[in-house]
Amino acid sequence: MLILSPMLTITQELYDRIVAHAREDHPDEACGVVAGPAGSGRPERFIPMLNAARSPTFYEFDSKDLLKLYREMDDNDEEPVIVYHSHTATEARPSRTDITLASEPGAHYVLVSTADTDGLGDFQFRSFRIVDGEVTEEEVEVVEAY
Repeated sequence: MLILSPMLTITQELYDRIVAHAREDHPDEACGVVAGPAGSGRPERFIPMLNAARSPTFYEFDSKDLLKLYREMDDNDEEPVIVYHSHTATEARPSRTDITLASEPGAHYVLVSTADTDGLGDFQFRSFRIVDGEVTEEEVEVVEAY
C-alpha cells in the first residue's frame, strides 16, 4: 500500500533551481525530476530535462533521456520524488493531459507557472499528488536543509 505524506518538504536551493529552470525555458514549458533515495521521500538530486516537444503549451520527456535517467536512478537506488514542469500562460494546476500522463503515484507533481495569473507575482509554485487520476493539492514547506 502506498502511503503518501500530505506535504512536500524541499530545500530553498532545490526550490530556486526549479523556478530558475522554468524561467530560463520560458516561453516553452520546462520539465525535470528531483530524485531522492528510494523510500525516503526526500528530494535531493536536481535533474533538469529537455522538453522534447519544445512547446509553450505541452511538455514531453525525450524517451532516450528518460530511459537513461531511470537506469541512473536504479543504479543509485533512487526514485523520482518530484516530477516538475512549468505552465507558461496558465495557473500552476495540472491540466487534463498532465493528469493522464502522471505515471508516478509516489511522486510530488510540482507545477510552476511563469505567468502572473493571480496578481501575486511572476510565478506560482504548487505541489500535487496525482494517483489514479485523482488530484490533491498539498502544502509546500521550504527549508534551508534537511
